Amino acid sequence: MGTKSRELIWGGQIMGAEIRARGAREAAQKAAREADRAEAHAWSVRMEGYGGAAQPSPTIGQCISGGLGWLEVECNRCKTRASLPLDAIRRTRDTPIWKLEASLKCRSCRKGRSSPPVRMIKLTEAREITPYKWVHPDEER
Repeated sequence: MGTKSRELIWGGQIMGAEIRARGAREAAQKAAREADRAEAHAWSVRMEGYGGAAQPSPTIGQCISGGLGWLEVECNRCKTRASLPLDAIRRTRDTPIWKLEASLKCRSCRKGRSSPPVRMIKLTEAREITPYKWVHPDEER
């Protein structure tokens, strides 16, 4: 067997290994996305169905990776609901969702420096609550 033949055989084996590695990497990424979605969905069902406990929770990155990129919250005082995009929250992607609860406040019933806390309801794929339409106080509603 000549050197040309050996190079072709080794070259074919290397290309085959690269193709298998690429396929395995894609399968692993798909499995990770499915696992992230399952964990985020389980947390969401636990929050919506039973009202808690918020801990342990998936991270912001896991929720976004799993396709559940919106967090639905409700004000404890006025019961106003809102959907928040997780990709717009200025926290690192490895922050657990439950850590957001303390920093989320209601804008609708804020009085001076006092803002009531909100409770997290569920994670969703798309915005389910229409955004609050701001109307100037001088305009008719």
